[in-house]
Amino acid sequence: MPDSVPPSLCIEADAYLFDIDSTLLSALGGVQHRAFHTAVEETFAIKCSLDGIVLHGNTDTGILRAITRREGVEDATFDAKLGTIISAMSEAVEQNRKQMWCEVMQGAEELVQSLVGKQKLLGVASGNYEHIGWVKLEIARLRGYFAYGTYCDRWETRTEIFQAANDEARRRLGSSAKVCFIGDTPADILSAQAVGAAVIAVGTGIFPTTELAKHHPDICVENLLGLLPVG
Repeated sequence: MPDSVPPSLCIEADAYLFDIDSTLLSALGGVQHRAFHTAVEETFAIKCSLDGIVLHGNTDTGILRAITRREGVEDATFDAKLGTIISAMSEAVEQNRKQMWCEVMQGAEELVQSLVGKQKLLGVASGNYEHIGWVKLEIARLRGYFAYGTYCDRWETRTEIFQAANDEARRRLGSSAKVCFIGDTPADILSAQAVGAAVIAVGTGIFPTTELAKHHPDICVENLLGLLPVG
């Protein structure tokens, strides 16, 4: 699979749906990491450790469930308190948002500007909780480019999130609309394929393009600069 492709191949969908972390931006400052600790320790009075937990390609709910299961919390108890957890995490991030800063990935702003200029529908399909995801995009000054977002407040798995994002794009554009996801993990590729959508993989996270290409995305590039129109 080539690392670069003709620009015409990158602009052939009607809607482009982006993952956030390591695809559009990298959030720094440890605010979300500390929010996990706040939510778990205040809600369940147990130790919170992210050591050994799968983070990349996971969802906030998936991460929290793995943490609490390891500490002996039953799923039924976790589910009953999920709303409280979401509120606690969202509030912690909001209260500390001034301590968060975001590095925008190379080519991200140029790409979304180009797609909006071509009247493409842009959306977010993220494993973050909604408030946290929008905060990151606001700090990165990318929020205004996206018409909608689907997050893990309502859907726990990445595939469920992608399905909801895909359905919303087709609700807005019509059932024949072509949808393309853009993400940086094998989970993004597999979830897009599971919902019957095209997918572009970018090697801007912890997974190199050689690893991403094994999952057969439609396009695989080193970074978002590889998707920009020439000229």
